[in-house]
Formats: sequence, structure tokens, C-alpha cells
Amino acid sequence: MTATSDATLDPWHDIRPYQDHEVAATLARLSEDPELLDALTRYRLPRLSRLMPRLSRTLASWVIKREVKGVDTIRGFQNRIASYMQRMLRDSADDFRVDGVENLDPDTGYLFIGNHRDISLDPAFVNYALYLAGRDTVRIAIGDNLLKKPYVTDLMRLNKSFIVPRSARGKRAMLAAYQQLSGYIRHSICSDNHSIWMAQREGRAKDGIDRTDPAIIKMMTMAHRMHHRDAGLGAAIEELRLVPVSISYEYDPCDVQKARELKATCEEGGYKKSEFEDISSIVAGITGYKGRVHLRFGTPLDASFDTPEAVAAEIDRQVLSDYHLFPSHYLALEALGEHPELLDMKEVTEADRTRFNERLAAVPEALHHWWLRQYANPVINCASAAR
Repeated sequence: MTATSDATLDPWHDIRPYQDHEVAATLARLSEDPELLDALTRYRLPRLSRLMPRLSRTLASWVIKREVKGVDTIRGFQNRIASYMQRMLRDSADDFRVDGVENLDPDTGYLFIGNHRDISLDPAFVNYALYLAGRDTVRIAIGDNLLKKPYVTDLMRLNKSFIVPRSARGKRAMLAAYQQLSGYIRHSICSDNHSIWMAQREGRAKDGIDRTDPAIIKMMTMAHRMHHRDAGLGAAIEELRLVPVSISYEYDPCDVQKARELKATCEEGGYKKSEFEDISSIVAGITGYKGRVHLRFGTPLDASFDTPEAVAAEIDRQVLSDYHLFPSHYLALEALGEHPELLDMKEVTEADRTRFNERLAAVPEALHHWWLRQYANPVINCASAAR
């Protein structure tokens, strides 16, 4: 079959998640991928990988084949991931609470728009919440800047991720890429009735300020407007069944790295990531301590919105009104000495204060302000949204 006929039969072949018929071949490829095997052994068997790299790769390949034996569907692959999520929560989180999922129709696909704090865990927690509720998981939007290695692309697409273009060059190429992406989002919601998760803006909110980019709204409604040129924006929003999602972490495993980036951006005008920094952030997010985690699904938006900015404002309103403030947020604001009128310390225990002070003491002093700022900002923003 030619590339042209491929595109005709499956216009989203290059960006969509893998399908069941592609699972077995992809898993077989991963079990022999030298870069993946080296990455796994460096992380789990550092001494053996250094002294006996060939043996360590053989062991890693055997482990992968054992773990995925009998897996030949996307659902089967995600069921394996669910067991790792349970272990991750047991090892690195004190509590995980979900609100609002009971208000959503279990047989309806939604476009979930969430605030973005962790590269992989934000959609993973959405998926786990849906899994616990007995519902289908989401297709996840992921930027192509994170897919620098073929094995990373394979793993993400096996986990129902689809690719958001960020590396296309030139206005024409970007327009074509966004039209394809918008078409896929609309097809997923309206034809497949399959939910999607997208971040409210490009990149994580490293400073703790959650704000929706109206350009995201323009992109996701592009396909509807191409097919219904006289329809208003509200009709496109209602068709996509857009639901804001708010996630909050008591502690961010990547908070020191984010503080370092915030400081460099402020003082030097920019920050250049190392080659595999995003991958390191994914690993740190998964393995690092999170304390308590709270996830809340909001209310679907209707057709009453007539501008992307109005849609973005409603997403922001719901994300901030549903955001759970933990003791770490109030203790950070207190440490900064700002907005004493916003402090609500009635649920802050001595154990909370001790844990907070221990974590702050482990942060390089030059980064204290930036570390505190990312925890304190949600208190200020939630208060502003409530006015």
C-alpha cells in the first residue's frame, strides 16, 4: 500500500495512537530496542550495565518480554500500566482523591482540558481515575518535542497518546499540521465517542500559575469551522463536550528543577534544557514523593461562548475554583511573607510544617524564592478567581 493510499484510508496514521493490530509488533520491537534496553539498565542495574552491558541488555529484554507476554491489545497494555500506577501511588503518594467523575455520562466521550504540572502524571492520574470508575481511558495529547527517541514514541502511542506538532517549520506547514490535529480531535470526540486529555497550554505551569492559552481553543475548533463556516464558536465548543479538569499535588517531585529554570529565565533571559531533561523529569515525576494528590472533573461547557478568550476564561475559572490547596501552598505563602489575609492555617498540622521545612532545607538557598513561589502562587490565583 502506498503512502498516499495510507493517508486516504487513515488520514491520522502519523499522529494517532496505535491500534490493537499494531500492539504485538510494537512490543516485539521495544523488547529489542538497544536504546530502551540501555536506558532501563542504566536506571535499574547501573553497575551491571557498566561492567557487563551485553548481559544487562539481555536481562532487560527478557524482563520486557515477560512483562508483556500475552498482551496484544491497547486495553491489555494499559491494564499492565494500572498495576504500576497502584505501586507508584503506594510508594510515592500519601493519598489520591477524585471528585466530579460521577457527574459525567459514562457512555460519552469528552475533551478534558487540564492544568499541567507534570509531563506524564497529569493525564496518567486522569486515566487512573477513569479506570477506577470503570470507564474507558483517554487519548492523550503529547508534544512532538518529547518524542526524540523512537522507543519513547512507541511507548507513548501504545498508551493512547497522539502527537501535537511543535517542530513544523513555516506557516503553511504549521497550518496543515494543526488542521490535521484539529480534525483528529473532532473525529475522536464526535465519531469515535472517545475522550481526549489536553493541557490548557503548551508546557507545564512551572510557576504554579494555571492559565489557558486561547490559541489552544482556536486550534481545537478549527475542524468544525472548516466544515461549518457559518457556525459560531459556541457550536464547536458544545460539539467537543469540553470539560475542565483540575489537578493539584501537595508536593511536586520536579520542584527544584522548576525553581532552577524559573531563576535562570528571570536572571539570564532564558533556560536551555539538556538533551534528555524531559525524560529525566518524567522519571522524577513518577518516582518522586507527591504527598497528597487531588483531581476534580468540572462541568461541560455549553454553546454560550463566542470567543476563544471567553472559553479560556471559563476553563480558568473552573480549574482554579476546583483546585485543592494543601498545607504546602499556605506554608509557602507564609514563608514569602506575602498576602497574610489569604493564609488559612486551620488545617496545617505540626507534621505538615515539619515536612515542609525539611523539604525547603534540602533546596539550595539560591533557589528558595523560586521554589516557594511555585507553591504560593496557586493561593493567590485561587483567591483572585473567587472575587
